[in-house]
Amino acid sequence: MWFWFAVIALLCWSGSDLFSKIGCQDASDKYSHLKMVTAVGVVMGIHACYEIFVGGVEINASIIITYLPVSLLYIASMAMGYLGLRYIELSISSPICNSSGAIVAILTFATMGVSAELPPMAFVAVALVCIGVVALGVVESREDEELRRARQDASNHHYAKSWIAIIIPVIYCLLDALGTFADSRVLEILDEDSANVAYELTFLIVGIICAIYVLGIKKQKLIPKMEAPKYTGAIFETIGQFFYIYALADSEHVAFAAPIISSYCVASVLWSRIFLKEKLSRKHYLCILLVIIGIVIMGILDI
Repeated sequence: MWFWFAVIALLCWSGSDLFSKIGCQDASDKYSHLKMVTAVGVVMGIHACYEIFVGGVEINASIIITYLPVSLLYIASMAMGYLGLRYIELSISSPICNSSGAIVAILTFATMGVSAELPPMAFVAVALVCIGVVALGVVESREDEELRRARQDASNHHYAKSWIAIIIPVIYCLLDALGTFADSRVLEILDEDSANVAYELTFLIVGIICAIYVLGIKKQKLIPKMEAPKYTGAIFETIGQFFYIYALADSEHVAFAAPIISSYCVASVLWSRIFLKEKLSRKHYLCILLVIIGIVIMGILDI
């Protein structure tokens, strides 16, 4: 079953990318990313209640507090990711965000040293991701504005050339990497199911805070047509997280499941091309290809 769990996680997380993009791309709604956080918090909160009251997962204040730094890093990274979707194509954003694995590898090398058992391809993978991300930033910054507008005409959504477009996904990548790095340490003392529920409950609390700020303080209104994609994306995100845990729980097949799941940004790029009509230059696609190859290699090596 590990294979199907991995495929479902891949499809759900790429689906979450797509619907989150649809829900957050309106430049006129400067609170769309906070509304998206609320949507994810609500859906994850519902799932957490199911895990507690039906699944019998153990949870208490001590577990929530122990996992809190990790939860906040993950939540902050996702909020930044949702904000970034307002400024850049999903085709570019998703591969950059998924590059966090390379940062985790670098942090591991820096703090724990380089293992003699580590294959040379691990360094190649990290290098490919880093080179690809940097190259994407260079291509974005140097692209001719008229060519940019011409290729964006098909999607009827134009993005101005801006440093924000690249820096926000990079911040997501760094925060997510720090969260993953911290996660690997905290999970040495916490049960995975309890940690996941603690994360979901923390997300619920943050989502409620965002709702109070957006709806209560800023007096913003929720339009069902605009909010539907956000909650659809939130549902896909939560389902993907659920199947991700069970796919990796099969320790004998982690080396196969990890690269399948880690390559979900490939599906995100495909969906953005099909459904959002996003078109990139050949240079963009070449940079993205480098990132994706590096991510898949890291998944295969499980680093």
